[in-house]
Amino acid sequence: MKKVQFTETVLRDAGQSLIATRMAYDQFEDILPTIDQAGFYSAECWGGATFDVCLRFLNEDPWERLRKIRAKMPNTKLQMLLRGQNILGYKHYSDDIVRRFVRAAVRNGIDIIRIFDALNDVDNLKVAIDETVKQGAIASGAISYTTSPVHTLEKYVEMVKELKQMGVSTICIKDMAGICTPKAAYDLVSAIKDAVDLPVILHTHCTAGLAFMTCLKAVEAGCDVLDTAISPFSGGTSQPATETLAYALREFGYEVDLDDDKLLKMSNYFKPIRAEFLEKGTLNPISMATDTQCLTYQIPGGMLSNLLSQLKSLNALDKFDEALLETPRVRKDMGYPPLVTPTSQLVGTQAVQNVLAGERYKNVGAEIKAYCRGEYGRTPAPIDPEIRAKILNGEEPLTGRYADTLPTDVYEKAAAELGDTARCEEDVLSYIAFPQVAEKFFAQRKEAEEKKVRYSIEKL
Repeated sequence: MKKVQFTETVLRDAGQSLIATRMAYDQFEDILPTIDQAGFYSAECWGGATFDVCLRFLNEDPWERLRKIRAKMPNTKLQMLLRGQNILGYKHYSDDIVRRFVRAAVRNGIDIIRIFDALNDVDNLKVAIDETVKQGAIASGAISYTTSPVHTLEKYVEMVKELKQMGVSTICIKDMAGICTPKAAYDLVSAIKDAVDLPVILHTHCTAGLAFMTCLKAVEAGCDVLDTAISPFSGGTSQPATETLAYALREFGYEVDLDDDKLLKMSNYFKPIRAEFLEKGTLNPISMATDTQCLTYQIPGGMLSNLLSQLKSLNALDKFDEALLETPRVRKDMGYPPLVTPTSQLVGTQAVQNVLAGERYKNVGAEIKAYCRGEYGRTPAPIDPEIRAKILNGEEPLTGRYADTLPTDVYEKAAAELGDTARCEEDVLSYIAFPQVAEKFFAQRKEAEEKKVRYSIEKL
């Protein structure tokens, strides 16, 4: 009887997908011991957008949040999502910064680092994987799943073999748009299992309504771990429900080591939190709906809402259908990048620019120029040469790895700029990732501490 394990995403991707990562630590602190005892393979609790949102909106130190979760969950592997050479930001960092960040993440409590690249360029993964392995943590190599004429089973298998050589312990199929069909999942898991002797993990979203079927077929093909979310934070643009899949898989005869009583306790705990976010308007009912447009346009749910908000801010909502049609065209021009952060923003923004200007690539932003220069890595297919020449306007594209061209004294300069404001290496890394946001957070932290001291003195 095959065992199927589960990664619970309520502390990271489920919240990121449904409520823009706005759940504060205090809101979930009391349920952490229960999650710890529920029997999960791992709990995804950090990385992705959590770092930025903690500093920017929640006034929390992301490193402190991680340490607190670690203290409350000593028995479960804690997992984070890392954007390879981009770490947690939207641009490339030097190898030294990537290594420092990985070391700090493991030091503060992370056991598993899931490492992906928006272009599936393995050169952007190797440093993070190498350092994760050196630190004794589990490196999970992720495929950014997408479909296009160049994204074939053979290509994915080739990538998986390279990831194994780099030292990953597991392979994750990261289907960020929820477009992996049951048949595609069965075929891909089977091909990976034939190619390498490593556990396979499936991460998908319910956006298109396929996720439960896709998970079942993936398990049938030999998938070992599924990413799921406790039911109040499941469905829509989030993951399929933990309890539902556990129930279904047991009925099929699979071994599932989850404690149903603990799952029920988790579900009851998160129901009122979900209701609170719904009442505040943070949880948009649209995010909970099935949207099959992503199957036609290959656009993740979050990217659809970004397109809408961009057009709304420009009083151009009437251009939405045009922008939808233009998005796959831009993606083709750009060499079929998987649509995940940051390439989804690049492609979507350019599609909007093309439609509004009435002329393709008349207006291009700095990011799309950087992409065409090669700063994001190797594209899955070549960028259309005429369009690339138009965008670069005589500038030569890079021939090597962009990270090799970056300065190596970024950390030292950042530490000098911060001076006494930085109390530890983690503060400097926060500043490097999000300079203005971190500065504001440090100022608020200092102010809160001074206020506390004044209050203590007044009480005396």
